Amino acid sequence: MLHNQWLRIMSGIVPKLAAAALMAVMLSLSAAPARSFESAAANDTARFLAGMPPAPTSPLAALTSDPRWQQHARRFDALFGREESAKLSKIRAFSQERLTEKHDTLLYMFGGPDFLYATTFFPNDSTYVLAGLEQIGDVPPLTNFTHATIDQTLQGLEGSLGTILNISFFITKNMKTQLYVGPVYGTLPILYVFLARTGKTIHDVSFVGLDEAGNFVSPGVKSASRGVKIVFSDESGTNKTLYYFSTNLADDSIGRTGFLQFCAKLGPADSFIKSASYLLQTGRFNKVRNFLLEQSATILQDDTGIPIAYFNPKVWRFQAFGRYVGPLNISGATYQARMGELFRNAIPIDFGVGYRWRPNESNLVLAEKVASASNDSALAPYLLSDRYPRTAGGSRERHPPGKRAQSEPKAEPGSVLGCGLRSVFSFCSDSETKTNQ
Repeated sequence: MLHNQWLRIMSGIVPKLAAAALMAVMLSLSAAPARSFESAAANDTARFLAGMPPAPTSPLAALTSDPRWQQHARRFDALFGREESAKLSKIRAFSQERLTEKHDTLLYMFGGPDFLYATTFFPNDSTYVLAGLEQIGDVPPLTNFTHATIDQTLQGLEGSLGTILNISFFITKNMKTQLYVGPVYGTLPILYVFLARTGKTIHDVSFVGLDEAGNFVSPGVKSASRGVKIVFSDESGTNKTLYYFSTNLADDSIGRTGFLQFCAKLGPADSFIKSASYLLQTGRFNKVRNFLLEQSATILQDDTGIPIAYFNPKVWRFQAFGRYVGPLNISGATYQARMGELFRNAIPIDFGVGYRWRPNESNLVLAEKVASASNDSALAPYLLSDRYPRTAGGSRERHPPGKRAQSEPKAEPGSVLGCGLRSVFSFCSDSETKTNQ
């Protein structure tokens, strides 16, 4: 009888012990480091973060059997596949047909870590210089992390890249939180993903510093500007270089960083300006604007870039693509009359780009330098005809001087990304939001 009672007691305890043991194993696997104490190569790390299999011999290869990584890979396959079909393939065709003047360097101010569009528009450049306010960050060895931390990292990357893969630009407000969660943080992991997903092979990654003259300084030496240098190759096998500098481009800061001096050493360049918050129209970024006009052989920009009134017509030749419907109601941006005139005979484009990512609203201007500016052909001033004048009450008129109100291009109903979406542009006021809504 005692024997039977003991059996009944044990029959109730054993399943509970088995369940507890199974739970303990699962928790230990989640908390256990996914490491072999061997660091993976940067290229394998980039591929792993991008949802692409690393080399079979990589210490990260075993982690690709994790269902969570496989789900991440499927998500990125879908996102990048859709982006390739909807935009990137069309942009490459545009580049091949329209961007025929080739130069060694691309300068992408205000672009942050957007290497994706930089290399798609300018695939043949050998040096890419990107700049933004976002921190460089770091990608420590992933084999030192737990499975849970790696999963958190992959989810964070999906969130950080969601907007640029859907509407072609980063939302700065969101990046301030999305890029700085966890041990893998900043712009570096995003650059890794874009490099891997565009078929590049990373050979070397190093952190660099500049003095005020734009020269590299030795590691450990105080520098005026910090950046990261990535040496990679594409399908041609030729080594190329990507720089990203975290720097303030405003007039009151840029003179002390050595950044423009560094860029000047790279020679005549292609320049790309997209989704730049209309900062070059505010009067606080004159040094960068003048530098780009002086240093660039080609400038490709949307309407958030350098106002057309600053281009000397004796020096620059223009081509307009898409449709100019006027600026968004952010950052004090105003309608440019010269842009309106330029786009009267614009060439259509079949892709969306910039804040107005809808194909029927997107615009690009290609400016090519055909002569050197002389002393008697200084930069054109920011003409009043390119701005809305203020009324006696201080508000802006809703049409350019000399133009009747109905001649001003207007955004079509339903075109978004104005102050009607305060989660996108945090500097929109309540009154502006109500007006747009």
